[in-house]
Amino acid sequence: MEDGKLAVLFPGIGYHCDKPLLYYAARLARAAGYRVLPVPYAGFPEKVRGDREKLRACADIAWTQACDILAGVDWAAQAGILFIGKSIGTLVAARYARERGLAVKSVLLTPLVETFDYVEGQAVAFHGTADPWADTEAVAAACREKGVPLFLTEGANHSLETGDVARDVETLAATLDRIAAFLREA
Repeated sequence: MEDGKLAVLFPGIGYHCDKPLLYYAARLARAAGYRVLPVPYAGFPEKVRGDREKLRACADIAWTQACDILAGVDWAAQAGILFIGKSIGTLVAARYARERGLAVKSVLLTPLVETFDYVEGQAVAFHGTADPWADTEAVAAACREKGVPLFLTEGANHSLETGDVARDVETLAATLDRIAAFLREA
């Protein structure tokens, strides 16, 4: 890819790049001058939540596909790199950055706790306190340890939704405002 700033979208298992958090984060990235490259991995097993073995299998599937999709990127030619991950995508993005030695800015949307085994550099995280995929205190402790600002949404699930549409739209707007501010930081 040509020189410039590149934002890479790492979706979740069922949370694709056309869903609100990733769709609008990509629009913010474009507005900030980034080219956007989605990593549309697929082929995950069913009924993953609560099954650590299936979750590991999903991480392996996503990892392999992401490596294949990103193989042609000339990372050294990028003036700036932004990784935006959702759920398992946060784990794949953080691992990819670390294993490739990339200096990236990372947006961690509902990260898995395992993500923080790899997180380095400038990052910001968003988590719902009713997220059945990741324990709130474990995410908060990992964020404190890594120095990652964490924005909690009380009562929100793994999509940062509560079921109250008006509140969910407000949460989405607040999340995007925080991502936009993060993108403006040096």
